[in-house]
Amino acid sequence: MNGFEQLLAAARAAVAPRQLSETAACGTVGAAIETAGGDVFVGICVDTASSMGFCAEHSAAAAMLTAGQSEIMRIVAVDRHGAVLPPCGRCREFIIQLNAANADTLVMLDSDRSIPLRELLPFR
Repeated sequence: MNGFEQLLAAARAAVAPRQLSETAACGTVGAAIETAGGDVFVGICVDTASSMGFCAEHSAAAAMLTAGQSEIMRIVAVDRHGAVLPPCGRCREFIIQLNAANADTLVMLDSDRSIPLRELLPFR
């Protein structure tokens, strides 16, 4: 799995679906990021009725940025059942804008395949 074992476990451990209010829920998707410094950051999605929520990848990236880092080596997201999810277009663009080196970020697409982010944004 190209070194994704720890990240996959961390993303799955972050998943904890819960209803926050009548109009907001969180934790149905978990994400984990490994930085160039070797640190791992996790995040969960936040879903709101007004579409003001955000993806788990954004949450993990915010934790990474808070720690003063921006270069991502690997990233994975999983749904509530632990299945790998590729990042949405918004997340792909967000990640690459944080650091130009993130074009080389390995993105886990399924249990046995990963590709560099640049291949998910071929005509950026």
